Amino acid sequence: MHLEHDASAEAADEIAFADFLKIDIRVGTIIAAEVYEGARKPSLKLRIDFGPGIGERRSVGQMAALYMPEELIGRQVAGVVNFPPRQIGRALSEALTLGFADEAGKVVLFSPDRPVPNGSRLF
Repeated sequence: MHLEHDASAEAADEIAFADFLKIDIRVGTIIAAEVYEGARKPSLKLRIDFGPGIGERRSVGQMAALYMPEELIGRQVAGVVNFPPRQIGRALSEALTLGFADEAGKVVLFSPDRPVPNGSRLF
């Protein structure tokens, strides 16, 4: 990732609330997951259903250290859906799946604590 993962790091620069509103974070359900063979760091390729307004998006993330593909199917996760697509090796990532680093720096996925409709927006 491109940000500091140290839990004791200072807060990022202040932004205006209007800037926060530009980031479209939605909930979606993982409908397919597979190991991303050939990735530099252990990664998974996901297909996530973000509901009727957004549809299905592909995402590549470094969550393979803590998650097996088969255990992710049906799990809801949060993702940024309005970044431009990004080429990650041979795969195209159309959404940024969100997570937090644990004590060892491994990605822990961010998801709601109870089911919500796919496409629900974070506010």
